[in-house]
Amino acid sequence: MDLIPPGPDFDELFRSYRFTAWRLETRTSYGVAEEDGPYQEWLAGRDPGIAWFRPWLEMVRDQTGAGKRMERVRLIDDPPSDYLRWELWGTPYNIAAGEDIRYLDRGHPVVAELPEGDFWLFDGAVRADLHFDDDDRFLGVVLTEEPEAVLEAVRARDAAWHHALTFTGYTASRI
Repeated sequence: MDLIPPGPDFDELFRSYRFTAWRLETRTSYGVAEEDGPYQEWLAGRDPGIAWFRPWLEMVRDQTGAGKRMERVRLIDDPPSDYLRWELWGTPYNIAAGEDIRYLDRGHPVVAELPEGDFWLFDGAVRADLHFDDDDRFLGVVLTEEPEAVLEAVRARDAAWHHALTFTGYTASRI
């Protein structure tokens, strides 16, 4: 059970998958160092720009441009936390780069069937469980190919994706 911290080895997971990278986001807040300044700017009502976001967006564009899929479902509260509102602000940039992000109301009955923690699922074969400290800071991932853990992730993907709304559908439902 080796933790892969943020950095080159973690980034390589997003370059080496062959078909699909899929994520379940369950948290209401994420502590990511690269986002700290821009997030505070946004909270203060100022446009943080996207320079800090470009490395991720370029990687997504490269992978989806090569025919791979990158998808995620975010659990969302009503009303959303400040951090989830921040993610909503950034979602159009993800979508423009080729990532398909969908939203699932945390109160939806299917949420009770989902795993509690965040994970990435690569090619339906490798599960990367995300780990955080008590201050919501991202520590890294632990990979597993253990069949039961991967099957749990595949089932969660299928159930969450089926019930989640597209970004456009979610934002239209809030008007």
